[in-house]
Amino acid sequence: MAKIIHLTEAASIGLHGMILIAQSKDELINVNTIAEKMNSSRHHVAKVFQRLVKAGMLDSVRGPSGGFVLKKLPEEISFLNIFEAIEGELEEAECPNNHQICPFDKCIMNNVAKQMSIDFKKYLNSQLLVNYIK
Repeated sequence: MAKIIHLTEAASIGLHGMILIAQSKDELINVNTIAEKMNSSRHHVAKVFQRLVKAGMLDSVRGPSGGFVLKKLPEEISFLNIFEAIEGELEEAECPNNHQICPFDKCIMNNVAKQMSIDFKKYLNSQLLVNYIK
């Protein structure tokens, strides 16, 4: 079945995993724990979290008792920050098919793709990690 909005597995791992880390307060959470809770590959989780460390959102501690901890406050990290650290900048698409020229006088989708992109970006920016801490 087709979906209007689809998150990649990497984006889903990043968003959910960052919530797990935020909920853990100052306790370290390692790749194995995140992979188990997300039912994902340990390797994929490690790759996603390398991007988040590189983006400056997390600190990584190596070793048997290592893991990840937030480098910023949960109120300073939005879902948009996380999403874009993993997927790149979210574009406001004019055309769902990225066509420069439409064969008709106006877009048959009435620029709905652009509005959906704007709304999705606003939503991601409005969701902060702090909102998901129990």
